[in-house]
Amino acid sequence: MTNSTGTAPAHPPIAAKKPSRVTHHGITLEDSYAWLRDSNYPEVSDKAILAHLEQENSWFENRMAPHQPRIDNLFKEMRGRIKEADKSVPQKDGDYLYWVEYEEGAEYKKWWRRPVGAADDGSADQLILDEVALAEGCEYFRLGAIAVSSNAKLLAYAVDDNGSERFTARIKNLETGAMLPDEIPGTLSSLIWVAGDTGIVYSLANEQWRTDNARLHWLGKPLSDDIELYHEDDEGFRVSSSLSANEEWLIIGTGDHETSEVRLLPAADPLAEPILVKPRNAGVEYDVELRDDTLFIHTNDTHENFRLATAPLSEPENWTTLIEGSDEFYLTGFDVFKQFYVTEGRQNGLDKIQIRTYDDPKAVKEIEFPEESYAASLGDNPEWDMSVLRVSYESMISPATTFNYHVEDGRLEVLKVQEIPSGYDRDLYATERLEITARDGTAIPVSVMYRKDRVGTGPLHLYGYGAYGISIPPGFSTTRLSLVDRGFAYAIAHIRGGDDLGRAWYKAGKLESRTNAFTDFVDVAKGLIERGYTQAGKISISGGSAGGELMGAVVNSDPQLFGACVAHVPFVDVLATMLDASLPLTPGEWPEWGNPIEDRAAFELIRSYSPYDNVKAQDYPPLMVTAGLNDPRVTYWEPAKWVAKLRELKTDSNELIYKTNMGAGHGGKSGRFESLHETAEEFAFILWQLGVTD
Repeated sequence: MTNSTGTAPAHPPIAAKKPSRVTHHGITLEDSYAWLRDSNYPEVSDKAILAHLEQENSWFENRMAPHQPRIDNLFKEMRGRIKEADKSVPQKDGDYLYWVEYEEGAEYKKWWRRPVGAADDGSADQLILDEVALAEGCEYFRLGAIAVSSNAKLLAYAVDDNGSERFTARIKNLETGAMLPDEIPGTLSSLIWVAGDTGIVYSLANEQWRTDNARLHWLGKPLSDDIELYHEDDEGFRVSSSLSANEEWLIIGTGDHETSEVRLLPAADPLAEPILVKPRNAGVEYDVELRDDTLFIHTNDTHENFRLATAPLSEPENWTTLIEGSDEFYLTGFDVFKQFYVTEGRQNGLDKIQIRTYDDPKAVKEIEFPEESYAASLGDNPEWDMSVLRVSYESMISPATTFNYHVEDGRLEVLKVQEIPSGYDRDLYATERLEITARDGTAIPVSVMYRKDRVGTGPLHLYGYGAYGISIPPGFSTTRLSLVDRGFAYAIAHIRGGDDLGRAWYKAGKLESRTNAFTDFVDVAKGLIERGYTQAGKISISGGSAGGELMGAVVNSDPQLFGACVAHVPFVDVLATMLDASLPLTPGEWPEWGNPIEDRAAFELIRSYSPYDNVKAQDYPPLMVTAGLNDPRVTYWEPAKWVAKLRELKTDSNELIYKTNMGAGHGGKSGRFESLHETAEEFAFILWQLGVTD
């Protein structure tokens, strides 16, 4: 890419400095790069801002251009590990078997079905949705919600074509192939069929990109006739809707990161008076399912690792414990079926799936898996009356496997193992689960994989996230092999802030304990060096969004440890964002980070670690930063400001390159191959900075 003069840029762009000051709690904050936020956001039209972003993109292209052959080679490698013509295992739902399929060379899926009992020769196959056709001509495409009506005659789906995560919902007649005139723009939710398939329940994103509503649309009626079934007045809460497993109840939930509340409506009569299960109580989360006239409630009201309770539908607040909360077992969720129910959770950080009977909850049948470190979960199990469960499984060295689990005899039946066309020999690799002691004495789990023929203290890539109670499972990745096959070890730090070891693990990395996530990551890096897996300066690191905040914090605190850092859509301007209640996510984020507007202690803590506010005059490792212009989660100006300040203050001559996807959002480019280009760029940058040759 060239600049406006048609020549390649000779120097990185230097952002203008324009004084800007705000005062909170008697403290004045100065921000010379606040101008990079367009005042018309979410529309970005300021010519100076766009010109600066384009100049950064030009510099990125200029610096990466000499490495294009390696990028191309990495992309070819990664694509070669993907089975291009591939399909999922068909699953029965009512009178049909459903599956998705990729055609050779296709970026997007096609959704298919055929009648149960029909010949598997293609003659009865019906294409119900063609993402390839829908994405034609779009720079970005993402399918959101998709739902077949209970009578199997209609399909509701929602599409985002610019990365803004505001979806347009449409409805297709599956008998004729015709599109109904109904069209609902601005949705951000699931789509739920109710009232005998005559209505759809959905949620609109408001101006602040918050779902504060559940609405009912009657098919064939104008949108002006849509009915608001529920409105949430707390600006920090989000509304979601689902259908109970027996499809008899509409479940409307609302909540933030630590408090929730649920209402029930008959799916056949969504305009009936809602049943409030239990009024919200700060710090108490719960979710609900139903079987006959019994509620099943998953809640943390008596134990932070959650219990499972029941209540009669006639007395929904009268909760009786079915499964006690436990320090050892973290109950992450459950599913109810006609003859049994399933609990999912983690013990010592490893996934557990347990089948239980309604008559005797102590009679537990646990699915046994073949490895000591793995990731497993229930797959797609859409029917109420099931005797065989679909289960997903993988590990850092075992490709994704789809099982049928036969409940009666406890048998696991392999249906499909992820195929790697270019070849993969599992016996060449090893995986370990380590514990590395953090500076406060806490043992931090670390999952590591490497080739068995790896010699010495070579390069190592360390990945982390550590926020929102999101665990990072030790799963399989075909792209990761492009580093591991070049001598890297690959490690996942299961740091506090995630819920890998339970709810207490999450709480120990949020709010006033937030900095534990950062120090855990640094201590894991140091521990891996001490154990001989790598050396200081030979560690590359990466993280995105809140994981990008992690990247910003650790390169501020311990830059000498790392030989390269990649920060994707990094949440680095934490203080300014949490001080701005008008931004889409901010009020709902206060339970995670603290409210610096009202709480001076939260203000001072966030100010002490916010990566942008703590950039200083020191050497930094080589940095690659990405952003999305349409990203509603981490706004584009956060990484733009961070990079500008780094260019101003850093004292080294290491690479700092920054790319904004001008037509994408939080997830980067869409499409299964297009997204590989960005991973290839990331890995080429890492290999370049660590001096690894092919």
